[in-house]
Amino acid sequence: MSEPVHRLVPSPAGRIHLVEQGEGPLVLLLHGFPESWYSWRRQLPVIAAAGYRAVAIDVRGYGRSSRPDDIAAYRMLELVEDNVAVVRALGAETAVVIGHDWGANIAATSALVRPEVFTAVGLLSVPYAPRGGPRPSEVFAGMAGGEEEFYVSYFQEPGRAEAEIEPDVRGWLRGIYAAMSADTMPGDGAADPHFVGRGGLLRDRFPETRPGWLSEAELDVYAGEFERTGFRGALARYRNMDRDWEDLEAYDGAAITQPSLFVGGGRDASTTWLAEAIDAYPKTLPGLRGSHVLPGAGHWLQQERAAEVNGLLRDWLRDLP
Repeated sequence: MSEPVHRLVPSPAGRIHLVEQGEGPLVLLLHGFPESWYSWRRQLPVIAAAGYRAVAIDVRGYGRSSRPDDIAAYRMLELVEDNVAVVRALGAETAVVIGHDWGANIAATSALVRPEVFTAVGLLSVPYAPRGGPRPSEVFAGMAGGEEEFYVSYFQEPGRAEAEIEPDVRGWLRGIYAAMSADTMPGDGAADPHFVGRGGLLRDRFPETRPGWLSEAELDVYAGEFERTGFRGALARYRNMDRDWEDLEAYDGAAITQPSLFVGGGRDASTTWLAEAIDAYPKTLPGLRGSHVLPGAGHWLQQERAAEVNGLLRDWLRDLP
């Protein structure tokens, strides 16, 4: 089996950094916030060994990919075109796309908008929920209660979250990874780390520990990338949610018909808050080949429960047309 290869390929943003391994049909892996291609380090060799060309990218704004100044450059349709550009730059016509966290939303939209390119879609942690309902900023503002503010609203104001995170990138990353990992997340009755107390910081509710799936050396990799790039590009995704809602009006309520897979964590708020979206899969994901909620798992699924996720991905890929 070939060793991982790093390279840059042209895209509408300028360039996208990717890591590829293996030969065969293309599988494109998309990370979430706050991560990088590195979150797929435990999947790349497994997918490659199964006979696929596994490619993990730094999404626009992250790592060694381009970081445009304009916040609007990070809207969802721009990221979809980055994915198409990666497929074309690698000499392929089609790809299976798999995403985690924000990467799941990007993967789902890629399959929805460009079905001729993305022939199957795998979603980790964040279920598919079609575009619809009120403007997202209004929904998230409505989730605030009393003296608390939902983290998405907190992230939407340019510069605000950066002022919290960037003075201590490594400590903040350790904290958010711990806050959403099954072995270190706050227990019942503790303040919810998805909310910010009025006048406080998100990190005020983070555990002072490191999750078991993350070594000090691995944390160094993540911290080194964000210390170099800052967080503006990564946070721009949250600052485009209303633009995405407008851009995708034609897809209101639309189903994704390609073969699909969902894997969630039983202790992940993304799974529990969006349980109705999972229940709606017979309508919204009619090509679903498997929906799995891993008991006792947190948010960082492909790192927390790598062996189980790898097995599910491998079986699903094997059974695709």
